[in-house]
Amino acid sequence: MFKINKRTAASIMAFLYVFFFYNPLSLSAQDISKGAVYQYARKIIDTLASESMHGRGYVNNGDGIAANYILTEFQKSGLKSLTDDYYQKFSFPINTFPKNISVETDGRKLIPGADFIIYAHSPSAKGKYPVVTADDKLVRKKRKFKKFLRQDFSNKIIVVNDTGKQTKELQDIIGNSCKAKALVVLKDKLTWSTAQTLNDYPLIEVLRTSILNPKEIGFEIESELIADHASQNVISFVKGSEYPDSFIVYSAHYDHLGQMGRDTYFPGANDNASGCAMLLNLAKYYSMPEHAPKYSIAFIAFCGEEAGLLGSKYYTEHPVFPLSSIRFLLNLDMMGNGEEGITVVNGSVFKDEFDKLVKINASHNLVKEVKIRGKAHNSDHYFFSEKGVRAFFIYTMGGSKAYHDIYDKAETLPLNKFENLFELITSFNSSLQN
Repeated sequence: MFKINKRTAASIMAFLYVFFFYNPLSLSAQDISKGAVYQYARKIIDTLASESMHGRGYVNNGDGIAANYILTEFQKSGLKSLTDDYYQKFSFPINTFPKNISVETDGRKLIPGADFIIYAHSPSAKGKYPVVTADDKLVRKKRKFKKFLRQDFSNKIIVVNDTGKQTKELQDIIGNSCKAKALVVLKDKLTWSTAQTLNDYPLIEVLRTSILNPKEIGFEIESELIADHASQNVISFVKGSEYPDSFIVYSAHYDHLGQMGRDTYFPGANDNASGCAMLLNLAKYYSMPEHAPKYSIAFIAFCGEEAGLLGSKYYTEHPVFPLSSIRFLLNLDMMGNGEEGITVVNGSVFKDEFDKLVKINASHNLVKEVKIRGKAHNSDHYFFSEKGVRAFFIYTMGGSKAYHDIYDKAETLPLNKFENLFELITSFNSSLQN
């Protein structure tokens, strides 16, 4: 048995203490027990969800920085390009919030992201105005509601207390049928999004617990509608040894929501840094000679998914290799959880492939459940399957509930089924290769 003296042991313990407790990249005890797939995924997610990526959106070139990072990782793994520079460039309009964003209620400042979000279609606006409130109780009292509607709202903010009992009347108010100066809608959860067009009025969503019977609300919104934002898909491939002109495709979108104001960004660790981490792990795996595929494998990182599946739509209209040459496409989105298993969109459409996936999972006991789902227009597989490409969209179930908010962070994403998912996906690929 190898022995060390007390002084050497003390030195080792001191090094480990400093490394793991003072190194900002230190790993937990659970992390240390994980393998190379997990460790690489952690590195990718930590980077893509960091502040340096600006939420991988359309402020401060967040999507461009993320695209360059993914390109570099493809190159490190030795993957080849299907275009001149790994990029497929395209552009689209997008509304952004690069500068001042603030809301205060009766003089108390609210915290962006935590207390409020700006509706993505909102234009630039500012001011301080008295408040009137509308809720489902008001709507039910018809005489009182008619009197309410007779007001002049042109210099007022309407606060809509949307308790989940949606009515046409409340929806009309949220659509600013009253021509108010601004709308504030109370919510139990803040879920941000993106938009390509502007409304003619600002709308602010405020967490219900962050506001109590306000008399006056002040706000400042500086938005910038970019008519032609330049972006890119990132594409690479591993050439097949027997069928180089026939492709299995892995895809994941790398964009997220970006910044809302100067200081608030949306990390997007699960959505979809985790999918990119799986994509890049697969790229590294199949670039190794011992895993060389018979069929070519393409890896596509899409942008513009959060703005309406724009990158994948553009690709299907301008494919860099024929869509008819795609043997199967597997789209990976929100890979960071998995305690309750996975859902397979298009599983009921391509039942033979779904049954293969279920059989592989049962044989190796990898995830709790492989849940079947039909067609859905909810991620980048959609436009491919609409054009006749056999495609699945896989996402994980259970775990963190953070979604399109400031809490979707790398440090809170468990990845506890990530290695199992990797094994399930590579085993499924083997069945496609054969």
